[in-house]
Amino acid sequence: MSNATSLQAWVHTLRFEADDIISVELRPVDGASFPAFEAGSHIDLHLPNGMVRSYSLCNDCRENHRYVLGVLKDRASRGGSRCVHEQLRVGMRLTIGVPRNNFPLHEDASHSVLVAGGIGVTPLLCMARRLQALGRSFEFLYFARSRKSAAFIAEIEALGVTVTWHFDDERGGPPDLNALLGRRPASASEHYYACGPAVMLDNFEKTCESLGHANAHIERFAAVEVAASADAKQAYTVELRRSAKTFEVTPDKTLHQCLIDLRANVPFSCEEGICGSCETRVLEGEPDHRDSVLTPAEQATNRSMMVCVSGCKSARLVLDL
Repeated sequence: MSNATSLQAWVHTLRFEADDIISVELRPVDGASFPAFEAGSHIDLHLPNGMVRSYSLCNDCRENHRYVLGVLKDRASRGGSRCVHEQLRVGMRLTIGVPRNNFPLHEDASHSVLVAGGIGVTPLLCMARRLQALGRSFEFLYFARSRKSAAFIAEIEALGVTVTWHFDDERGGPPDLNALLGRRPASASEHYYACGPAVMLDNFEKTCESLGHANAHIERFAAVEVAASADAKQAYTVELRRSAKTFEVTPDKTLHQCLIDLRANVPFSCEEGICGSCETRVLEGEPDHRDSVLTPAEQATNRSMMVCVSGCKSARLVLDL
């Protein structure tokens, strides 16, 4: 372990899972154990090209001898997934982040519905394994453009649970979420989870709301741009309390850019407000939240903020850095 938030791992296995999707199995370099993780967790990979990217863990969370990720080679990649596919090699040593969870599983739900779209299957596969181990009631809905582009089919089938498969090329179009999610009545004790493309997630949220499924949870792999609030300040003062540093954010330089210039101790990863790695405690001031991690209720407390994308509504902001 190199510090409190990172670990040393080596690439044990690279495996083809579907078109443009590989799984990456990591093992601890010291042969001991990795920290425990919860279903829905993700880790940061510090890649050979200098980038840091977050990927969901898909293996059984009872395993502490390995972490397994599924990575899609995104055609619009900024360099992260392309590096995983083209530069990672078996035996390579990597720095990784400790597991974090912005997509927690409610293990006491009376029934859980897991909705996966494409590579969004990774955290949901981990959830399915956990629910099965607990003996909980759940079902799996897996959507993909084609069967050959769907990863982990055999592993999902091996769970022996109810699965609804939908491949667009075989069905002639996208799934009817209203019909599929409408099969169950509204219930305060049931929970619904979805991970996948932004269009699917937006539809999922709207459908759950219209059907009365109150406990709907999503995780995004791509950021949704959140505009600055009407009362957000274009210029404000920031104090880093522990570092005893003060600086000004101006229209020409964002908070994110200022923190990078100061080399502040912030673990930036996605830099889009979706991974949660840069979450920072707010001591004073009112942030202008523009992330896709914190819930509206969590944002309303103003106890923390994602400093890679968020701004400020007050003249002064004090951060625990």
